[in-house]
Amino acid sequence: MHTVAVLLLEPIVGFDAAIPPLCFSEATDEADRPLYRVITCGVDRNPVRATGGYTITPEAGPEALALADTVIVPGTKINGPRFDGTLPDDIRAALATIRPGTRIVSICTGAFVLAAAGLLDGRSVTTHWKYGAQLRRLYPAVGLVDHVLFTDDGDVFTSAGLAAGLDLCLHLIRSDHGAAVANKVARHCVVPPAREGTQAQFIDVPVPVSGAGSTVEPRDWAVRNLHENLSVEVLARRAGMSVRTFNRRFREETGQTPGAWILRRRLDRARELLETSELSVDAVARDSGLGTGASLRAHLRRDTGMTPLGYRRVFREAAGA
Repeated sequence: MHTVAVLLLEPIVGFDAAIPPLCFSEATDEADRPLYRVITCGVDRNPVRATGGYTITPEAGPEALALADTVIVPGTKINGPRFDGTLPDDIRAALATIRPGTRIVSICTGAFVLAAAGLLDGRSVTTHWKYGAQLRRLYPAVGLVDHVLFTDDGDVFTSAGLAAGLDLCLHLIRSDHGAAVANKVARHCVVPPAREGTQAQFIDVPVPVSGAGSTVEPRDWAVRNLHENLSVEVLARRAGMSVRTFNRRFREETGQTPGAWILRRRLDRARELLETSELSVDAVARDSGLGTGASLRAHLRRDTGMTPLGYRRVFREAAGA
């Protein structure tokens, strides 16, 4: 079983710390067997003070890091890494026990800890938009990508703060076990199943409401009818807006253009069908709204680097294992 170690460093951001145990513990196979073992750990076993006025008692000490397949450092306000670029000796020693090839992940300001340890040098990383300039100043060797939700740099993954940590954990589960498992976790968390890492961290209308002046209803309809013509003109008519107003409002509410948003939904649907059905490549393309098998192949290769049949084989083998 894949072991995820969540390193809690005082003062820990409680919301960030809760995300990995919630997401990975809910990931199960078709027989409802857990796919991950999640261990919270600290530099010792003492309770860790959280920023919200409570403490979290880790399950293990730093020895858990040497056993992990994935190590996650949630957001923290720890002095050295956050404010002067130094790393306490006990944390440096703990991080040094991580095995080569282990997947390294940070949520929000957890990136400062990894950067202070030199684990992010030359890597594409992100953090909460509020602290990006500080990260760049303290750690100039880090390749900061401003204002994205999360970054994927091979075996190193970083996210912006708070809800972006959910997006990154779902991305990791989807990469490991496919869309069906990730979507089940997302439903449990009552969050959208996928937001692209390159989506902006903040949008002008973060919590849109349905009704006049909103694109919520056309988006809901589009997700249920991905095989239909989903041109901007069609969606604008459903919203009762001009195309120009609809485009502007859509970007305000989602941070993306209608075309990019719809393509993401169609690709997610195609991946889910490849994983869970016996439909032919052409049928998957039609049902997901991508048109032809050739179109699906081109989009999927850009998105995952795999052909549809190769993608299906990989995730069928993973499910069997």
